[in-house]
Amino acid sequence: MFRFGEDKPKEECGVFGIYAPDQEVARLTYYGLYALQHRGQESAGIATSDGRGIMLHKGMGLVSEVFSDSIVEGLKGKMAIGHVRYSTTGSSLLANAQPLVVHYQKGMMALAHNGNLTNALELREELGKNGAVFQTTIDSEVIINLITRYRRDSLEDALVKTMMDLRGAYALVILAEDKLFGIRDPHGVRPLCIGLMGDHYCLASESCALDTVGAVFVRDVEPGEIIVIDEDGLHSRQGLTKTAHTACAFEYIYFARPDSTMDQLNVSESRRQMGIELARECPIEADLVIAVPDSGTASALGYATALGIPFGEGLIKNRYVGRTFIQPTQAMREVGVRLKLNANTSVLKDKRVVMIDDSIVRGTTSSKLVEMVKNAGAKEVHFLISSPPVAYPCYYGIDTAEREKLIANQLDIEGIRKFVGADSLHYISEEGLLRALGTSDVCLACFNGVYPIPLSSLNQSKNNFELRNSCG
Repeated sequence: MFRFGEDKPKEECGVFGIYAPDQEVARLTYYGLYALQHRGQESAGIATSDGRGIMLHKGMGLVSEVFSDSIVEGLKGKMAIGHVRYSTTGSSLLANAQPLVVHYQKGMMALAHNGNLTNALELREELGKNGAVFQTTIDSEVIINLITRYRRDSLEDALVKTMMDLRGAYALVILAEDKLFGIRDPHGVRPLCIGLMGDHYCLASESCALDTVGAVFVRDVEPGEIIVIDEDGLHSRQGLTKTAHTACAFEYIYFARPDSTMDQLNVSESRRQMGIELARECPIEADLVIAVPDSGTASALGYATALGIPFGEGLIKNRYVGRTFIQPTQAMREVGVRLKLNANTSVLKDKRVVMIDDSIVRGTTSSKLVEMVKNAGAKEVHFLISSPPVAYPCYYGIDTAEREKLIANQLDIEGIRKFVGADSLHYISEEGLLRALGTSDVCLACFNGVYPIPLSSLNQSKNNFELRNSCG
């Protein structure tokens, strides 16, 4: 069955943490998760600690559906962590919702994770042989099992030993004893930043969440760094040596909110620069530039400005349709697109149109959008994409579909053009993308198949697909 949005990579997860003894930490975490809702819509959870024990509430659905005012009010403590999650098909279960909370010899611990381990299956098998019991199918539980196994004296030392065992992408927030921890993998694939709210520190996947709670952005957590926040303030320890920094390029292309800044790069400005690079690489004589909202908007504005072509709202987004809705039948599948987007005939009629989107994954939605614009009277539709062709799956926390379902892995650009029905089709080059970002410190594996973190053969097994993704 066709679903709008299947032409896009699925979101990852969002994490938030705060240490503020004199504040309503659960409520602030709720607001932080609200700001990160775009990163995951299947489940949400908040864990709070008063230094002696941990309280937890989590559930399936959006943040506003999982938490009521009374539930938030009941989560007492001086520090908190929160999580919003997107999962792969088949693992959308309450047991897999985060944060995860465990009781062990040294007390209690809560963990929230964004990313994906590439050696999760091997670690799970090893832990199982040593008596570990698992209650979920996510790799985040592998992490918390490793921490408790290494926990002897110093929790920080246990975290370092755990990081030495992990392979893959992870941004973690952890509640333990009287401390809040933030950890980022040594490649810095997944984002995590630090904010200061008065005298108190917080952690978030994106800086937009810091803005929402009234915190000032301090800096990004460095790759391989462990952040410790307690009553004495913020402390830093380098858990693992920083390797080649390879932040996920799709954060800037599609995932992150445009008002966020990650690793010193503003998302909206990065997307505008992608449009400028597209204008340099493939200028087209046209009457109008339109965007596939929302992630294509900044690129479309950059392209239009660079070439002096008018920008118009050719596609109107229905802001009241969520990520989930009653799916149309096969006979009415085009309704699935129109529920989200509708063509503005008065803007498009008799125009040569450049339509800009952020990516094409399977091609199904793209073909419907091109058809919609042409049916609205456009004389020509030239389709420009502000990412290179997505030809390889991601193993670091994004659900980009299996390789054989990626249209760029099966067809060349001309074949894709024919499939989507555009008069022309152009992708930004890898070089153009790097110029737009102003850095080469990004992961481009889904475009070129060069994976910066080694993969396990088990990671690519369809039979083990559910475990391989904690939240992406």
